[in-house]
Amino acid sequence: MENPARRLVAQWFVQNQRWLHARLYRRLGCTHNAEDLVAETFLRVLSLPDPAQIREPRALLTTIAQRLMQESWRRRDLERAYLQMLEELPEQVHPSPEERLLLIETLVRLDQLLDGLPGQGKAAFIHSQIGGLTYMQIAERLSISPSRVQQYMTEAFKLCYGALQQ
Repeated sequence: MENPARRLVAQWFVQNQRWLHARLYRRLGCTHNAEDLVAETFLRVLSLPDPAQIREPRALLTTIAQRLMQESWRRRDLERAYLQMLEELPEQVHPSPEERLLLIETLVRLDQLLDGLPGQGKAAFIHSQIGGLTYMQIAERLSISPSRVQQYMTEAFKLCYGALQQ
């Protein structure tokens, strides 16, 4: 027997797939990326506890797709920053392609974990925990006060602790 929630989402897919694809294509300019985001959007809808409670499917699809698009842009930006940093290192210390992928995935997860922090807060945490810099060095690098670095680190550690409690 077919699941009613799956049937409902399948119906929404038939009704809205082209519309969502066109909307995403206009934003992305790439049909393949738009197709990927459409598929991921509907997968996320399928994972919702009770899709039958959704009254405005297009609004939900738009919200989920926009969040996915922002996640992909964030990932691209993190990857670009990581690759730039690699260019500054001697070639003999470059990680293998497998290690590079794992590092990028870790950075993406860390970025998601620290989602409540501003950019400088994330940078302070990464400089401290990955780069091994002191709070004073971080303050100089980010042009902020050492006490502000301390505040950012406290906020970041609270977020990390909260994630461990889940």
